[in-house]
Amino acid sequence: MAGAPMLSVADALGRVLASVTGPVPSETVALERAAGRTLANDLAALRTQPPFAGSAMDGYAVRSADVADVPAMLEVIGRSAAGAGFAGEVGRGQAVRIFTGAPLPRGADAVVLQEDTDLGTDRVEVRATVAPARHVRAAGLDFRTGDRLLQAGQRLDARRLALAAAMGHPRLPVRRKPRVAILATGDELVRPGEETGPDQIVASNSYAVAAIAKRAGGEAVDLGIARDTLPDLADRIAAAQTAEADLLVTLGGASVGEHDLVQEALTRAGMDLGFWRVALRPGKPLMHGRLGRTLLLGLPGNPVSSIVCGIVFVVPAIRALLGDPGAGDDPTEAGVLGIDVPANDLRQDYMRAALTRGPAGEAVVAPQSRQDSSMLAVMAGSEALLVRPPHAPASRAGGPCRIIRTDRYC
Repeated sequence: MAGAPMLSVADALGRVLASVTGPVPSETVALERAAGRTLANDLAALRTQPPFAGSAMDGYAVRSADVADVPAMLEVIGRSAAGAGFAGEVGRGQAVRIFTGAPLPRGADAVVLQEDTDLGTDRVEVRATVAPARHVRAAGLDFRTGDRLLQAGQRLDARRLALAAAMGHPRLPVRRKPRVAILATGDELVRPGEETGPDQIVASNSYAVAAIAKRAGGEAVDLGIARDTLPDLADRIAAAQTAEADLLVTLGGASVGEHDLVQEALTRAGMDLGFWRVALRPGKPLMHGRLGRTLLLGLPGNPVSSIVCGIVFVVPAIRALLGDPGAGDDPTEAGVLGIDVPANDLRQDYMRAALTRGPAGEAVVAPQSRQDSSMLAVMAGSEALLVRPPHAPASRAGGPCRIIRTDRYC
C-alpha cells in the first residue's frame, strides 16, 4: 500500500461514502427537541393549511357583485377576527368587518381593504371594486392533508420545524445521532490546562473535530489521548468498540514513520484498510477503513489538516450515516479571486483565505500569505477555503474560483 498512488479527493470521498452500509437506526422525539436532527421518514401533512378560506388583509368581507359599481353603501352585520369567526352568512347588500387571518364568512367571496372604505361601523361606504377571491387565502393554499412535504434525510432547521408543526406533528421520526469516537494520539500531547513538558504541545484537534461532528448531526465521544505505544492504542480502540461508535476518528500517527503506530494498532484490531493517502493539501496522510461495524477515518495530526479533512470527509460521512441523500454534494460555491495565485501541483489545495464582498455582492477571496498546516491562528482568521484543483494554472485577480465557507462547518 505504501507505493500505491494517491487517490483524488473525489475518489477518496466516493470510497468513504460507499463504505457506509446504511443509516443509523431511528427514534422518535418531541417536536421541541428535533431542531438540528435528521428526518428518518418522509412526513405527510395531518391537516389542511389553512383549514378555511381566510382574509389576507384587514377590511370588509363582501360579495364582489355588490361593489361592482362604487361608491356602494353596505350594511355591516358583524365582525370576523382570527379565532372568532362570524357565524352568519353575508347576503345581498351586506358586509362583515374582517381582520387578517379571520375566516371568510359564508356568502362573501372577497375582501375590500379598509383604506378603500369610510370605516363605517353600522354601514360602510365602499369606494373601490374588488374581483372575486381578492385578498382571500383559499383553504389549502399552503398544503392539504396527505401532502408529503418533508423527506427522509432532510435536516430539521427552523423552516422545516415550523412546517412540521403546521402539518400537525407533535413528535417526529429522526435518525439517532451517529456516535463519533475521537481519539487523539501522540506522546507530545497534553490536555488544555495541564502542565506541558519541554517537548509537548496542547492538544486542540479533538475539540475542533468534535465541534465539526456535532454541527453535522453527530454525537462526539472523547476517547482522550493515546500514547505512542501499541498497548495504549489497543486499549483506546477497544474503548471505541465498547462505546459502539458508528465512526472512529483518529488524530495523528496514521502515516508510516517509526512513531506512527495507529495503522498497525488498527490492523491488529482487525481493521479492513481502504486507503491512507489522498492527493490533497493539507491532509495527504488520510486513512480510511472499517473496524467491524465501525467506519474509520484517520486524520493527520497537524491541526489545520484535521479541520480541513473534517470538513471534506468527516461531515459527509456523518451525513451519510444519517441517511442524507445529499451527503456527497459539492460543498463549494463560486467566488472571485482577490489576488493572483500561482499554478498548483498534483494535489488539490484547500488554501486558507480571507473573504470580503465585492461591489456587486460577490464573494472575493484572498489566500493568506502563510499556509502552514500547523497554524491555527491563520485558520481561525480565515472565513473560507480556496479550493484549487490539481494542476490548476496560475490565475489572476478577478478570475473565477471555488470556495468553501468555513462558518458553515466549524
